Amino acid sequence: MELAVIDLSPYLESESKSESEWKELCGEVSRSLRETGALLVKDPRCTAQDNDRFLDMMENYFASSSDFKRLHERPQLHYQVGVTPEGVEVPRSLVDEEMQEKLKQMPKQVQPSTPKGPDCKWRYMWRVGPRPSKTRFQELNAEPVVPEGFPEWKETMDSWGYKMISAIEAVAEMAAIGFGLPKDAFTSLMQQGPHLLAPTGSDLQRYGQEGTVFAGYHYDLNFLTIHGRSRFPGLNIWLRNGQKVEVKVPVGCLLIQTGKQVIISVTIVLNDDPK
Repeated sequence: MELAVIDLSPYLESESKSESEWKELCGEVSRSLRETGALLVKDPRCTAQDNDRFLDMMENYFASSSDFKRLHERPQLHYQVGVTPEGVEVPRSLVDEEMQEKLKQMPKQVQPSTPKGPDCKWRYMWRVGPRPSKTRFQELNAEPVVPEGFPEWKETMDSWGYKMISAIEAVAEMAAIGFGLPKDAFTSLMQQGPHLLAPTGSDLQRYGQEGTVFAGYHYDLNFLTIHGRSRFPGLNIWLRNGQKVEVKVPVGCLLIQTGKQVIISVTIVLNDDPK
């Protein structure tokens, strides 16, 4: 199955487009999120050049030594900013017995690979967007960690992060309209949220064996997850009907997936089956 590709331009230019054109797109967005849990979008504000600039910098960082990268980890903040080393993140499918039973009931050809331990990938957490002036969750709003030797770091992370948030906000507005809700039904709840740019990197020289699981089967707890185009294949997702799909993101496009918050919201608002 090919994921739907939605060009956001008609919606972003809605003042110069007919209402029927962009409202039809909103219906496509809400239907894709509700029925499959994933879609591909093309946002003219997020170019392939932006994506490549971000990837170039992150590849250079992840290629650095482990000792250098560990200078940027903040375990006391639960790794909510800075780097998360390999061997820290544990996929839910490794420890959740209920999920394991559910996976065993899936047809063999679509069952996810079983991880043998924590994920062998590194991750970098970078907060994007304004923070609340008062918060009880300091670790979710901590100051960012900027690696030395990367003078372009903050500008590159913020630029790509803000552009991806802009795409998410457009999709959230379109989904709300498609669901028959006020345009700001979702985006009003996203204001000053702890939005994360969280790229991952894996050492293929060390973990290049066929069958290695870099990120075990899981679902996200957040509202929407957005991915830029990777330079390497291997990402599989499972749609709401259980179908396994190997993701292929076209040049200039972004992948968006629903998190648990969307499933709960749609279930409550539409009395939908959360599956």
